[in-house]
Amino acid sequence: MEKVPPYVFAHVSKLIAEKKAQGVDVINLGIGSPDLPTPAHIVEVLKQAADDPTNHGYPSYVGMPSLREAVAAWYKRRFEVDLDPETEVVPLIGSKEGIAHLALAMVGPGDIALIPDPGYPTYHMGTVLADAESYPMPLLAENEFLPDLDAIPANVLERARVMWLNYPNNPTGAVAPISFFEKVVDFASRHNIIIAHDNPYADVTFDGYRAPSLLQVPGAKEVAVELNSLSKTYNMAGWRVGMAVGNPEVIAGLVRVKSNVDTGIFNPIQIAASAALQGDQRWIKERNAIYQRRRDVILDGLAAAGIKAHKPKAALYVWAETPEGWKSNDFAMHVLDHAGVWLTPGTAYGEAGEGYVRLSLCAPEERLREAMERLQAIDF
Repeated sequence: MEKVPPYVFAHVSKLIAEKKAQGVDVINLGIGSPDLPTPAHIVEVLKQAADDPTNHGYPSYVGMPSLREAVAAWYKRRFEVDLDPETEVVPLIGSKEGIAHLALAMVGPGDIALIPDPGYPTYHMGTVLADAESYPMPLLAENEFLPDLDAIPANVLERARVMWLNYPNNPTGAVAPISFFEKVVDFASRHNIIIAHDNPYADVTFDGYRAPSLLQVPGAKEVAVELNSLSKTYNMAGWRVGMAVGNPEVIAGLVRVKSNVDTGIFNPIQIAASAALQGDQRWIKERNAIYQRRRDVILDGLAAAGIKAHKPKAALYVWAETPEGWKSNDFAMHVLDHAGVWLTPGTAYGEAGEGYVRLSLCAPEERLREAMERLQAIDF
């Protein structure tokens, strides 16, 4: 356990709770938990399914056939990707669970996982739990926050078993063109590496952008799996339901781990998830328009405060540069202490996050305006 530090956001919650106990009205822009409601038709399906006592027993380890079929049908409609629901789809108790368990299925002592830096912390922590090593791939502004595959040393590639990617990206908000995914698939094929692409923000997009799936690349299923989640797309973060799809051998390994560790997802949640995937999707465009307005409020507010930021085409975050002379954590604490606003320091996502803070769009527009006004009122 000495290798496993407390989860970074658990520490943040404690900091914010302490401030609130002191009477501070904290505006928390740190966590990407959708504040907008789950659509009513999905909630209604959950209620009806929960009323049926036959749904209260142990669920299937591999998920209900109806949910696996709904996932496969959704991937076909959304990305033109064909999936076998029997062998290439497994539901997850949220994609975070899948990330950690996938690491256990793919790497072990002596192996290396290639990790984006900055990146979602569970990519690294799953590797640590599997007693493997992480090799950071810096995501730099000059490379449009895409990893430089050619910079990975040969001796690292010899032991690399998996490469984690995440586009649209958390925390940077960067997106990847399909040409980059084509390069990744070719790279993985040449170096015998599995690509694990985390894609929960594919349908949280702005300015007409439409995010692709890695699995759209010909031959991708031979070297890749993709994780997705209903948390962001359908405002279902607390429901804990997602999916892993793609390479059948990797999916089988993930199922083997999961069947020994968890007992699946409550059936009414699976039934409601199927309804979400199969139902009317037009509301998502209206929801994204709300996020886009919030994004613009933050960008305008940061600019007025003299803070540079990257304009995201997708995801739930604005990746902003700290003012000159400020380290990420110091600036975040300064803003919390003097403005009562929490911004996540970029170093929470890796060393390459130094010099940045992440701001979440998951707060009402009026609170975002207030946060920006508070930020503009302090010295830094």
